[in-house]
Amino acid sequence: MIKELICISCPMGCHLKVNTETKEVTGNTCKRGEIYGINEVTNPVRVITTTVKVKDGELPVIPVKTKTPIPKELNFKAMEVLNSIEIEAPISMGDIIVKDILGTGVDVVATRNLKKNIE
Repeated sequence: MIKELICISCPMGCHLKVNTETKEVTGNTCKRGEIYGINEVTNPVRVITTTVKVKDGELPVIPVKTKTPIPKELNFKAMEVLNSIEIEAPISMGDIIVKDILGTGVDVVATRNLKKNIE
């Protein structure tokens, strides 16, 4: 079976054709496209970037992301977890917000500094 994909590994957006049986990739202009195509049909993963609510912060939310990709099928469950939590300021970039999200071994980290709100 041939699966058609658009590569997201670089800005070129190559139109890939991946043979799911032989794991052959065509249409890529670089090695990253081949790797992406094979991974996408065998074990699709994504980095999640979102925000988490902050208590007593100078802003009401802080941007966070998974340190490495997690299985694509866990995206919605991970978002449920992240939408349900509220952390307390101050927060430093790189702080672990959720350790080992959904048992994946992947931490969710803050991607900016956030000071405590002084009133």
